[in-house]
Amino acid sequence: MWRKLGAFMRFDGPVPRRRTAGPSPRPRPAASPLIETAFAPNPGNLRLFTYIPGGLKPGAPLVVLLHGCGQTAAGYDAGTGWSELAQAQGFALIAAEQKAVNNPNTCFNWFNPDDIARGAGEAASIAAMIETTVAAHRLDAARVFITGLSAGGAMTDVMLALYPDLFAGGAIIAGLPFGAARDVRDALEAMRMPPLRTPRQWGDAVRAVSPAPGRWPRVSIWHGDLDTTVNILNAQALAAQWADLHGLALTGASQDFIEAGALRLRWDDRLEVVTVPALGHGAPIDADDLGRPAPFILDVGISSTRRIAEFWGLPARAEARPGPEPVAHMLPRIEHALKPAVADAKAESVIRRALRAAGLLK
Repeated sequence: MWRKLGAFMRFDGPVPRRRTAGPSPRPRPAASPLIETAFAPNPGNLRLFTYIPGGLKPGAPLVVLLHGCGQTAAGYDAGTGWSELAQAQGFALIAAEQKAVNNPNTCFNWFNPDDIARGAGEAASIAAMIETTVAAHRLDAARVFITGLSAGGAMTDVMLALYPDLFAGGAIIAGLPFGAARDVRDALEAMRMPPLRTPRQWGDAVRAVSPAPGRWPRVSIWHGDLDTTVNILNAQALAAQWADLHGLALTGASQDFIEAGALRLRWDDRLEVVTVPALGHGAPIDADDLGRPAPFILDVGISSTRRIAEFWGLPARAEARPGPEPVAHMLPRIEHALKPAVADAKAESVIRRALRAAGLLK
């Protein structure tokens, strides 16, 4: 069932992946089309991979990918389906890749002071990748977006904090807030439990290192509520950080359910937090839509890739996607999915009480 957890809801039972009868899924590309590309300067010693769809027009948007530990740029792209979406919707794609010489687990060093300062280390390399690609392909510098998973999610928040002037939006999946760690020991502690800080303190951590932007990037935050690698409280800390930067009240979010029973909190077009039930540590995908399952890329019936692109305002696919249903209309399906996991014979009343407590039903 759903249970209140601070300003969020937590899910206490699994919702199985359910497929419905219908046409077979369309064929997937055999591999990622990313191609390694030279760039400079590269103080962080990273690799750059690029995908420019055929016929891409000048002024197109750019999306930047940051993989998780143990992953590659191509593997993360193939799993999440970003290049499929880039080809369909007409935007450029680049992906940074970590080297084992920098981190033996190929994690981005989101906690290392030498790599998380503006103009230095890995952060400067990622910024240089963007500037090189925008110039080479005449892309729209006002529509650059960045997303990543786990260590890549934490590094995404680093980039949004250090270079808010470079990005129109970002998306952090199973990541951590900027300022949560300054060394490996801090990082491990923050993964288990983020530091206890007020929204203002989290916002101040960004303001201390950031140029004053004309506007802050819009941010989408995703987390599985069964994630035992990065505690879900990090999603709350991230929400507090970005709500403070945007001048939003944490209690001012709208709430609705979207695919796979995921709960979305949304503050207009500036900030959203999506909590996915029964999801462990990984990026949620819908393999009937985009991407394919892989380690830490989990098919749970919702495409974070497509949802994030829509939140950023990237072009929608040709056929219209139905909007979120009112919670009352969704309730029979939610109850059907939950009943196998709820021993109490009064599951319906339990769920209704939980939804009323969250203000989602009258």
